Amino acid sequence: MANHKSALKRMRQNEKRRLHNRVYRTRVRTLIKRARAQIAEGYAEAAKDKTKAAIGVAQTDRSYLEAARAATKAAIKDLDTAASRGTIHKRNAARRKSRLMKQLAALEAQS
Repeated sequence: MANHKSALKRMRQNEKRRLHNRVYRTRVRTLIKRARAQIAEGYAEAAKDKTKAAIGVAQTDRSYLEAARAATKAAIKDLDTAASRGTIHKRNAARRKSRLMKQLAALEAQS
């Protein structure tokens, strides 16, 4: 336990910042999980569309692509927010955004 007044204040500040940063970090993790789930769901839907196209059913619904794009956009927005606040490092955010966009591009190429 700290003995100096300044050390006690620093402990209070650190705890407050830790709790504040945890909110942003958790939100980023959740949105990345949602985006990855939408992309995975998109792969399943794309496989169904290919099967339908193979048997001659021409109509395909591409709403899964829009859902994946929206989820990815939300995750990227929160990653940028967390990086600008200093909750995560800017290169960490850039790496995660790059990986998400790479997965989304692969889904769009497959569809």
